[in-house]
Amino acid sequence: MGVYGPLEYFLKQRQLSEIPMTFKDVEHVLGRALPQSAYKHRPWWANEAAGHSHAQAWLKAGYETAQVDMAARKLLFRRIAPKTGSPANATPDAGLPEASRNFAPPDTPRRSPLFGALKGTFTIQPGYDLTRPALDPEEWSGTLAAKLSAFDKSRTPR
Repeated sequence: MGVYGPLEYFLKQRQLSEIPMTFKDVEHVLGRALPQSAYKHRPWWANEAAGHSHAQAWLKAGYETAQVDMAARKLLFRRIAPKTGSPANATPDAGLPEASRNFAPPDTPRRSPLFGALKGTFTIQPGYDLTRPALDPEEWSGTLAAKLSAFDKSRTPR
């Protein structure tokens, strides 16, 4: 599932003709932040599938974006009627229920937004064994005993 797969899945699960959402709602469904261009450029929300995986997600789900308000950071996903391109005739939803905001596709584990934040910040040298204990158990106990005795000596009154 791609980056925008959770949004596609979320929209496919809805039987509404219109789904009002804020940009933060979309981020919550995705489990990650939207790119800065989504906040700065209205064309990011265009219903152009060619080369735009985000637009492909809502179009595959049968929705198009409408009433994108860049200042208020909100938009409306409107259902596209099959083959005609016109919105379906169903009662629009007044808002999303709170339960739908805790959305996760069943086959996608939720990850923290910090996942991968340290990628590329350090390198593990080839041949280094990450499973090797830092110290031998005997060495560790000797080191700990030495530190504790030094600590005890420093705490005794003179």
